[in-house]
Amino acid sequence: MNKIFIPEGYRTPLNVYDMQVAIEFIKHNFQKELAYALNLRRVSAPLFVRESSGMNDNLNGYERPVTFDVPAVGEEGQVVHSLAKWKRFALKKYDFRVGKGLYTDMNAIRRDEELDNLHSVYVDQWDWEKVIRREDRTLDTLKNVAGEIVNCICDVSERLCREYSSIHVKLSREMSAITTQELEDLYPDLPSSSDRENAYLEAHKTALIMQIGGKLRSGKPHDGRAPDYDDWALNGDILFWDDVLGRAIEISSMGVRVDEESLRRQLKLAGCEERVQLPFHKMLLNGELPLTIGGGIGQSRLCMLMIGCAHIGEVQSSIWDSETIAACQSANITLL
Repeated sequence: MNKIFIPEGYRTPLNVYDMQVAIEFIKHNFQKELAYALNLRRVSAPLFVRESSGMNDNLNGYERPVTFDVPAVGEEGQVVHSLAKWKRFALKKYDFRVGKGLYTDMNAIRRDEELDNLHSVYVDQWDWEKVIRREDRTLDTLKNVAGEIVNCICDVSERLCREYSSIHVKLSREMSAITTQELEDLYPDLPSSSDRENAYLEAHKTALIMQIGGKLRSGKPHDGRAPDYDDWALNGDILFWDDVLGRAIEISSMGVRVDEESLRRQLKLAGCEERVQLPFHKMLLNGELPLTIGGGIGQSRLCMLMIGCAHIGEVQSSIWDSETIAACQSANITLL
């Protein structure tokens, strides 16, 4: 069921023209900041991959990829859900060495997404990936890289506020790090992971929520995570407190990627050990792919957060249900 929330007294911070200029400002400056901070180089990336390659991201496991036949090739193609696996393959193919990485624009279609202020059928993000050493596969590495990303976000946000006097967003650089089990232990009476995230972010404003995918002591995972890209013990989400919506907003999902041992373990836990026969998984288990850390950073969500918008449709063009369109029209919110 689709949902929409209109904050009381909300007014769009910018007119439609200035909104486009501000979006370009954010995207242009943030990707430069990110590339410099993490030593990344921009590359071209696919919109779709062969279904048989095992290269597509399975996300939570229930989302249906957009699949189409390619008569000239004689195979099915799939629009990517993300480039989590493809990036690791590309680092090998393009001969990236330890300490260097890549970033790219990723566009996807999530046709099963429930629509609300933060979720759209259209997904746009910066996907990035970096080669690391085996000894760098630690939570300290995860936290250090997440801190660099938070600083890049805050730098660009502060510059944007200087450009537009009508934007008054204040983001915190002080990133708190907490595991999902610690979060569950901290708020044992809250019914859901999103409730726990909201309570924690209201108090801490910026946080890295770590170790997502495996079951907690309650018997439930904090959130779903595909078993064959992030190491569930070494991953996390970066969240900010959004004053406009009065809730936590996830900006980035990231993590140290699986090695041979964690891939086998997580495939078994997820009940999909048959994936070891797919080309990508065979390469990984044979030690043919580099050890990496990587993630995705939502472009529209970042623009929405920095500008102070109430709905993601204010910063991206997508398809919306009639109730959302009517509610936005009545609140003078322009959906692109």
